[in-house]
Amino acid sequence: MNVLVLGGNGFLGSHLVDKLVEAGNRVRVFDRSPDPFRPPLPQVEYVTGSFNDQSLLAESLVGIDVVAHLISTTVPSTSNLDPIADIEGNLIATVNLLKLMKLQNVNKIVYLSSGGTVYGVPKTSPIPETHPLHPISSYGIVKVAIENYLYMAHQSNGLEYAILRASNPYGPRQGHSGVQGVIATFLSNIKNNRTIEIWGDGEVVRDFIYITDMATLIENVINSDKQGCYNAGYGEGSSINQILEHLKNNIDIEVKTKYLDKRVFDVPHVVLDNRLAMNDFDWKPVTTIDKGIAQTWKWLQDLK
Repeated sequence: MNVLVLGGNGFLGSHLVDKLVEAGNRVRVFDRSPDPFRPPLPQVEYVTGSFNDQSLLAESLVGIDVVAHLISTTVPSTSNLDPIADIEGNLIATVNLLKLMKLQNVNKIVYLSSGGTVYGVPKTSPIPETHPLHPISSYGIVKVAIENYLYMAHQSNGLEYAILRASNPYGPRQGHSGVQGVIATFLSNIKNNRTIEIWGDGEVVRDFIYITDMATLIENVINSDKQGCYNAGYGEGSSINQILEHLKNNIDIEVKTKYLDKRVFDVPHVVLDNRLAMNDFDWKPVTTIDKGIAQTWKWLQDLK
């Protein structure tokens, strides 16, 4: 199979590329910059450019069987600062992608949406895929809009699509700049003897899933003919304070913390019901939070 991985040099994309290459697929990566943590893989074709470059994107679609769309030019904490940029960089760029896919006769896409933002403040927990969509950030609003355009393309053009509403992946090769990725940021701060800053009282609950479990799910979806929206999470929640306890249990270094005012766009409790994905894709997350943190910490210590 010929797979185009949009965002293939990123955190999640690089792990998906590993899975696809190992399974014998021919992989082309489209990304705006090289992988920051490793050199290019000899089996992979790389295209470097902007997601908004339609001519380059069109060239990248030649000969492709399926697109894995993992690109996002914003994160929840930055999307509200410039919603127009969020719309242009993600929504409009993805609508252009769908137009190009139709022209190139590429008829299958797997899209990484956001289980943490599309539902808004949940009414039930764990959250099923049938929960109403009421996002409270531009990031979530744009994700929902893209989901709707995928459904429209499915209805009008027969596009085969699967949407994965991802929770909070973590693990090796995740950036640790503090913009996104609680566990990676916390571990980096501990390694560099910096204070961990926590927004609010630390009781915000998130569904953390280890990166190889997430990549395995995406690979299974690519190889499946199932379509629709699926939650992609561990299925259990941990508060930020509980994550701190896990860090203290796995790392023999003093952990310094500082609590800040809560942020208005932070949904207080998000745990995803993952049973539909487990059933349809013969998949189950297997990495516990303690094991995942220990493996991530080891990778970070070995990082030069």
